[in-house]
Amino acid sequence: MGVFAALDVSQEETAICLVGAEGEILAEAKVPTCPDAIADWLAKRAADVERVGMETGPLAVWLWNALTKRRVPIICLDARHANAVLKMMPNKTDRHDARGLAQIVRTGWFKAARIKSHEAYVNRAMLTARDTLVGMRVKLENEIRGLLKTFGVMFGKRVGGFKRRATEIITGELAVAPELIPIFEALMHARSEILARIAALDGKIRAVAKQHGTVRLLMTAPGVGPITAMAVTAAFDDAERFNRSSSAGAYLGLTPRRYESGEISRNGRISKSGDRFARKCLYEAANAILSRKLGGPRLREWAQAIAGRTGPRKAKVALARKLAVTLHAMWRTNTTFREAAMA
Repeated sequence: MGVFAALDVSQEETAICLVGAEGEILAEAKVPTCPDAIADWLAKRAADVERVGMETGPLAVWLWNALTKRRVPIICLDARHANAVLKMMPNKTDRHDARGLAQIVRTGWFKAARIKSHEAYVNRAMLTARDTLVGMRVKLENEIRGLLKTFGVMFGKRVGGFKRRATEIITGELAVAPELIPIFEALMHARSEILARIAALDGKIRAVAKQHGTVRLLMTAPGVGPITAMAVTAAFDDAERFNRSSSAGAYLGLTPRRYESGEISRNGRISKSGDRFARKCLYEAANAILSRKLGGPRLREWAQAIAGRTGPRKAKVALARKLAVTLHAMWRTNTTFREAAMA
């Protein structure tokens, strides 16, 4: 025992460093980024390796699952934490990074990152794919509006929605410039295709929400629909990962940064760490409760009191944090939302 290893992973090759209990380098190599190649190298040189570490990254989930199946004691290190140590090294190479990571693993001075379940990553991929398509739709609509302004046509707002107004422009106001019609028809066709793909993903999301007990449970909270409920479920993955529900807000980056040194003590803006998509969904839910008066009168009154002191934006962030804490508590206790419990 007392042997530790680290992997510096890249797409083609992975640098491996093996160190002893005193930090001495026992072996180094570069192998293909393949679970079998990594596991075989470690088995030949350190069958009794105590810990193997690697940074979080695009390939981390795949490698962690594959190496765990091969009984490699693999752990993921928070890349931000590891970077704080690695940047002190004068030269940055894959070999030096693997050495630095190996020393971090040996000393135990690291923050382990949790690898979530396969289901959580699948649901997260579905949500982010939808979010990407929505962004593409918005970009196309803005492009159409901007191009029309170039030719003196104001899109504006009309009853019937975007498609009806675009059809009016193409068949009416652009009739004097027929050479422009194919351009805008191409953009509208692309928009229609994206809308169809969004609708298909919406159907899948609703089907998953219908079958997922935790998602249905979280949807009993005001302002929380299937997308927000699935985003929070995928972000937390396991209700038991936090000892206290109050940690859920900090995990999603909805609590202020803290700086304290000597006589200086101050709070900053929210940390914005953790799952950005789940944080955005909770903020939108908070906005719906506060601005559209969507359910939860006590939650709204609580947020309105904060808005009167600090402004609406901070009130929405505070309400998003409260929603995160409340949703985790609901999941952990397996209870639906109760307005009386918010008093």
